[in-house]
Amino acid sequence: MRQLSKLESIIYLLGGITMVAGAGLYAFFIIQHVACWIMLIGALVFVLMQSRQRYDGSSLTIRRLRKIMTIAGFGFIIAGFFMVEDSYMFLRPVFSNTAEGYTTYVNVFHHNWVILLLISAILEMYTSHRISYELKKELQ
Repeated sequence: MRQLSKLESIIYLLGGITMVAGAGLYAFFIIQHVACWIMLIGALVFVLMQSRQRYDGSSLTIRRLRKIMTIAGFGFIIAGFFMVEDSYMFLRPVFSNTAEGYTTYVNVFHHNWVILLLISAILEMYTSHRISYELKKELQ
């Protein structure tokens, strides 16, 4: 795996901390209109720095795990967008022309960022642990 530079590692860490802080603030109803943007920016920075780590080896397992990690990253970003939508309701006028449309809006966007964030976090933990295990096995 290509290692990140010191600056990239710091940005990666700050993106992760910012993402967690934004999600925590939003979940505990603390400045939600700002916390959703903090989470989204943190997710974007985290995923951008994570994508800079490339794997140039030939292990199909690690390549597959990297793809799963990319899906988890997209899940973090989508969770951030859902959090912003949950807070500001930008798309609500598009759906609220009928009662059925409003029900669809609520079913799709209302607090579903939690599910996306949970699935992405589980995928991220699984892949990061498996990749480190596979890299150690590859070195031996």
